[in-house]
Amino acid sequence: MKKIFSMAVAAIAVAGMMSCNGNSPKASLKTDVDTLSYAIGMTQSQGLMDYLSRAKGVDTTYIAEFLQGVNDGANAADDPKKAAYFAGIEIGQQISNNMVKGLNYQLFGEDSTQTVSLRNILAGFVNGVKGDGKMTVQEADSVANVLFEAIKAKAQEKQFGANKTAGEQFLAKNAKKEGVKTLPCGVQYKVIKEGNGAMPADTSTVVVNYEGRLVDGTVFDASNRHGDQPAEFMVGRVIKGWQEALKAMPAGSEWEIYIPQELGYGANQSGQIPPFSALIFKVELVEVK
Repeated sequence: MKKIFSMAVAAIAVAGMMSCNGNSPKASLKTDVDTLSYAIGMTQSQGLMDYLSRAKGVDTTYIAEFLQGVNDGANAADDPKKAAYFAGIEIGQQISNNMVKGLNYQLFGEDSTQTVSLRNILAGFVNGVKGDGKMTVQEADSVANVLFEAIKAKAQEKQFGANKTAGEQFLAKNAKKEGVKTLPCGVQYKVIKEGNGAMPADTSTVVVNYEGRLVDGTVFDASNRHGDQPAEFMVGRVIKGWQEALKAMPAGSEWEIYIPQELGYGANQSGQIPPFSALIFKVELVEVK
């Protein structure tokens, strides 16, 4: 039978039939509607334990407590005071189980010794709801964005600082090599073939063949990995190092470009590119549209 409700509703369908002491009521199948109701409840119980464990993080050893909580929540639907309380319980658990864990992973990766402050998150949340915080919500949004990136970069540098050092050393030596030039932004390049076509702008769409590698020679991407045709994209939508190099290249050119990590992906991991990696690209600018 096709499932009629989502698994989340299934939890309510099963638990809603529980009495306050956690004992299952006896079914009374006097009518077709009674039988339908019972059959729906039975079908929706399939996979419940796995759902609770995987999706909700519930220790199913405490299934009786779970059923009691759902029963209390369902019976509070017509009581606005109780409904507000149970909504708060739900959001509080989401903050603790989802938000804090998610933030910790985004900021600190696998480093379990560092964590954001649940106490301060809750304090900020409460102050924001009451409207009596130490900053406005708009100010908080700006502060959070700035500090998130700064703290993440610091944590990433602790773990991947060697990549940053290796890139800086490579670029310092590379700048002294014959034929290598440096753009004002810090991107280095060497002309393999000089073109004489149009120069791209931020809004231009370009057609390119390319190969990207790390300073240790590892190839992490190439246009021919994505099909037989060259890649096509808008200049303003790629990393800053690519933008600056492309806007200095006439169509028909083929360059090797060397991008400092801060003009690449910085502290972020991108596919096979580790954080703080300087990047090397061999680029042929086929066409400017």
